[in-house]
Amino acid sequence: MSVHDDLTSVQRCLDDLFRTVRRLEQQFGGGLEMRRVRTDADHLRESLALLREAAPTLSPPLRPELVPVPDTPYDSSLWTDSDDEGLGGRDRRAP
Repeated sequence: MSVHDDLTSVQRCLDDLFRTVRRLEQQFGGGLEMRRVRTDADHLRESLALLREAAPTLSPPLRPELVPVPDTPYDSSLWTDSDDEGLGGRDRRAP
């Protein structure tokens, strides 16, 4: 999904949240708890608006530079100072 699609999806969810909060407010009244929920939902709406404004300036994630790996065998002199992995040292027995 693109950033625009994700932001649109979040906006739809927030719209659903606001409708539900309004229904709850009608059922429970405007007590302290409902005011806190409404305030939190308003903060989410404001934060999303700020994010939408910043979205055009957000740069896409950078793709790492690809490094070609040749198909030719490696020089065997690169491995002279290493043990055979999983087999133990040359002068030791494997378990």
